[in-house]
Amino acid sequence: MSRFLLNLPKTFKTNLSLIKKYSTLNSGAIEHLGSIVGSNNYSITEAVRTHHAKDESLHEEAHPDVVLFPQNTEQISKILQFCNKNKIPAIPYGAGSGFEGGINAVKGGVSIDTSKYMNNILQVNVEDFDCWVDAGVTRKQLNNYLKDTGLWFPIDPGADACIGGMCSTSASGTNAVRFGTMRENVLNLECVLADGTVIGTAGLKARSRKNVAGYNLTNLMVGSEGTLGVITKVSLKLFPQPETIMGAVAPFPDVATAVQSTVEIMQTGLQIARIEFLDEKSIQANNIYNKMNLDETPTLFLEFHGSKGTVDQQAEVAMEICKSNSCKEFQWATDPEERNRLWHARHNSWFAFKSIHPNRKAISTDVCVPISKLPEVLVQTKKDIEEFNLKTMIVGHVGDGNFHTFISLDTTNKEEMKNYYAYSEKLVRHAINVEGTCTGEHGIGLGKMKYMEEQFGKPSVDAMRIIKKALDPNNILNPGKIF
Repeated sequence: MSRFLLNLPKTFKTNLSLIKKYSTLNSGAIEHLGSIVGSNNYSITEAVRTHHAKDESLHEEAHPDVVLFPQNTEQISKILQFCNKNKIPAIPYGAGSGFEGGINAVKGGVSIDTSKYMNNILQVNVEDFDCWVDAGVTRKQLNNYLKDTGLWFPIDPGADACIGGMCSTSASGTNAVRFGTMRENVLNLECVLADGTVIGTAGLKARSRKNVAGYNLTNLMVGSEGTLGVITKVSLKLFPQPETIMGAVAPFPDVATAVQSTVEIMQTGLQIARIEFLDEKSIQANNIYNKMNLDETPTLFLEFHGSKGTVDQQAEVAMEICKSNSCKEFQWATDPEERNRLWHARHNSWFAFKSIHPNRKAISTDVCVPISKLPEVLVQTKKDIEEFNLKTMIVGHVGDGNFHTFISLDTTNKEEMKNYYAYSEKLVRHAINVEGTCTGEHGIGLGKMKYMEEQFGKPSVDAMRIIKKALDPNNILNPGKIF
């Protein structure tokens, strides 16, 4: 282990005690797995294995022994049959854009990368507003394909994540306040179980909007972080592209008034499409990185979809609420180019943050709380950031109570690292104490395992373990995650 890992607080060492790099495969096993996918479609080179050893998180690299690039579901089935028989860990890999160490191969084994070949849009049913895609398709790829159909897929976590990975963590993002998370937008999944069995979670080919036949295996798999099966194909809901889109920017004197406006807007029942919060540090970073000139105060970014009359009416109500909470100026963004520029800046917030803190490690953590508790939690979070003297900024999908803190760290500074872990723990526990969750969209992975019993209680976690044991008795699927 690295000197850095040895210096971590004991609580974090416990989470990473599973990271013991050892070889689980001999040359014969690697040759057999290579024969399944073809000689050009597997790699044991250090560079490729390192690329598949970690995500965007702080967690120590944990290398797989071999990376496989399967071309179809049949090959994944054969891979898992072999892995299950020989008790070889198998970790699904998509875009590698997660934040909680979900793809780190903590017990070595096989990384199954679906991005190279399994990235086809298989079927678009325009009249039924749905589609089938391979797990390796990215959200931007799908929406580019849909442009001429009048439809779009609205789940937008920011990064150009792959659909399979978005299912695995039940991703959400800026449009979740209107369209929900992946959990509400997946109709069916083709999955390969640990023993190589291929299943359709809602039926062999079903894609109906309503389905109460049998257990809800679809939502069991969505959010399971690759621990119950490898997702190979996904049936998704699609939506009509909006007739009219209107954006707005609303700067406020402080965090409390900005977030209180969010609460009141949601309480009116407005069908707002997006409502995002950026603190003053976020705006400052975006002004520098994206060459903008926004007021450097806590700010809401809003977007309204619908007919012209409906959008105008919704925007007027939102503006009145914001102004009643001391909004400095409600700036309309009706021009598509200007509106896209604003949202491009919002999506670039992560890169803006990294750019103003060069040569430091940038990480992101998230929690989600009931909307009524959001003002209290965000105000407390700002106080905690000052107490621990951290370089941070806050962005949030505040319409559904979910927010992120981006934190810049000097990982060689023991005091700074100690403060970070203390802050992170305090943030999560405050969220749980107000009846929220330790993660709204990043997932558990390695980083938040220790909070599972605190949030769910031991009986619920034990029930999850029973499900895991039933579907993966040899614990080969992404072992060491969630529990």
